[in-house]
Amino acid sequence: MCVLDFLFTHVMIIVSTADKVNLAMKKEMRFMPKDLGVQPYLFPMPTYMIGTYNEDNTVDVMMMAWGGICAEDMVALNLESDHKTVANLQLRKAFTLSVPGTDTLRESDFLGIASSNKMPDKFERTGLHAVKSERVDAPVITEYPLTLECEVAQMQSQPYGLRVLGKIVNVIADEKILDDSGKIDAGKIHAFAFDQMKNGYYAVGEKVGQAWQSGADLMKK
Repeated sequence: MCVLDFLFTHVMIIVSTADKVNLAMKKEMRFMPKDLGVQPYLFPMPTYMIGTYNEDNTVDVMMMAWGGICAEDMVALNLESDHKTVANLQLRKAFTLSVPGTDTLRESDFLGIASSNKMPDKFERTGLHAVKSERVDAPVITEYPLTLECEVAQMQSQPYGLRVLGKIVNVIADEKILDDSGKIDAGKIHAFAFDQMKNGYYAVGEKVGQAWQSGADLMKK
C-alpha cells in the first residue's frame, strides 16, 4: 500500500467515525426536556358552549374548556362557582352543551369573555339564535352544529372548584355535519381547539388515522 492509499484509508475511517459520533449526538439532542413547573398544559383542550336560561327566561351561554365525556351518557363540567351559568344550573337543573364551528369563533369567544352577571344582554349582542329544547329546560343555539341536551345529575363542590355532572338526554346534530349513512362526520363540524399555553384557537378537521385500526398491526408482532 502506497503512502497516499494509507492516508486516504485512515482519513475515511476518521470521517466515518466522526459521522457516527455526530449521528449519536443528534439522536441524544432530539430530547431536551425543560421543566415548566405545575401548569394546566394539555393540548388540545376542547371549546364547549354551555347554554342555560336565566331566571327571567333570557338566554345565557358561556364557553368552557375544562370538561368532557365521563361516561356513555354523562358529561362532567369543571366550573368556578361565581359564574352566572352555575346559578342557572342550580335553578333550572338542565343545560345544553354545544360544539361551535369556526364560523362562530368570534361570537363564541365573546361569550367566554363577557359575564351575564355584568352584561345581561351578552347573548343578544352576538346575533346568534336560540330555541327552547324539547327535552330539557335549556336553550339550543341554532348556529352550533352539535348539541347535547343534558339534565343536571350532580353538583359537587370540591377543593379544586365546582364539578357538574350532566346526564345526556339527547344529541342534536345539524344535517350538514352528517355523512351519507347519517353518522356525524367530525371533519364537517369545523371545530376548533383551545391552546392553554398561549391562549390560541386551532382549527380541527384533518383525519389522520382510524381508532383501533391504525396501530392494530403491532398486535401481531
